[in-house]
Amino acid sequence: MTCQLLAVRFDANDPLQLARFWGAVLGWEMADDTHDCIALVPSDDIGFGLRFLPTVEQKSSPYERHFHLTSTSLGDQRQTVARSLALGAQHLDVGQRPDEGHVVLADPEGNEFCIIEPGNNWLAGCGFLGELTCAGSPQVGHFWSEALGWPLVWEQGLQTAIRSPQGGPKISWDGGWSMPQAGNTRLHFDLAPPVHGDQQEEVDRLVSLGATRIDVGRGEASWVVLADPDGREFYVLTPR
Repeated sequence: MTCQLLAVRFDANDPLQLARFWGAVLGWEMADDTHDCIALVPSDDIGFGLRFLPTVEQKSSPYERHFHLTSTSLGDQRQTVARSLALGAQHLDVGQRPDEGHVVLADPEGNEFCIIEPGNNWLAGCGFLGELTCAGSPQVGHFWSEALGWPLVWEQGLQTAIRSPQGGPKISWDGGWSMPQAGNTRLHFDLAPPVHGDQQEEVDRLVSLGATRIDVGRGEASWVVLADPDGREFYVLTPR
């Protein structure tokens, strides 16, 4: 059995505020059994959750990883934009053209996300949280496909994408994006070892696939920090 993508982790200057924002945007509830962070649970039990942990660092890299939210109609898109703005989001200019149908926003800590126009075939059937899109090489797309046991649903040129066999959001990578230095992203993957699995065995398996173990000076933290083949940090948590 492979590990599970438990959550996408946000490094947040104010974890509670950011969790409340995303919970209200997505309609997700906070978990009540998490002691080391603030967590949101998917409303449909498909896909991954969100976790928010404190950091004193300010966001520096632009839109290296960001979410795409889907729309069922133009009215639905406008409502999602209006709700997000009322909760503290801001419009963002990342060079999008006036004729593009998606709306680019930033959450209260500057993390970019897009409200995608209705009729987008790429995200059809993926749910409201349709995609996490990332800067990343084809190699890293293949790594995560093997690490999670999620099949590749797209591979063309420098672009790859994977999706859980159970459905839910896609995760995609585009090697054509400029990528800042490793470790700068504020969104990371939190992995849970297989049920009844061993953390060290899972770490060894991930290293055999191309990950590297890194020491980030977090002392007695219960998670192990690894880097994927592109140098992006992710975390393997202790089994519960």
